Amino acid sequence: MQIWAFASAGILTALCLVPGPGAAAQAQGSSRASGTFDVQLAPQTVADTALTASLSRLSLDKQFRGELEGTSKGEMLAAGTGVEGSAGYVAIERVSGTLHGRRGTFVLQHSGTMTRGAPELRITVVPDSGTDELAGLAGTMMITIADGKHFYDFEYTLTKTP
Repeated sequence: MQIWAFASAGILTALCLVPGPGAAAQAQGSSRASGTFDVQLAPQTVADTALTASLSRLSLDKQFRGELEGTSKGEMLAAGTGVEGSAGYVAIERVSGTLHGRRGTFVLQHSGTMTRGAPELRITVVPDSGTDELAGLAGTMMITIADGKHFYDFEYTLTKTP
């Protein structure tokens, strides 16, 4: 399954734009959180079997450690092309845990592309997806992979909701 190998190793590794751990954490209550995470990817069936040559579908299962402590579950769709180094993926994951001690859930939306090896990745909090003490959460997350270890750097704001 060529796309599975690409999706799990190629695009996820290549789309990590920074070559080391996330930015250093700031003081408690700041708008930046950083730490590490483990991720398990499992291939899933693509709805239309005629598309399996160019598309792959994967489940995501993550464990976050650091200033974001918790787990997430989600789904990813990836597409390869006939041009080496060109591909894309989208994913949605629901995070449950604590962010700087505030408990709740929120949803992250991923959009990543590679154009002949040039990566671009955007991970954003879905607007109004925060619950409980994370209601009003907005932000973006960067991921990096160094020496086989995954790091996150999460820049966020937390405002009161109406």
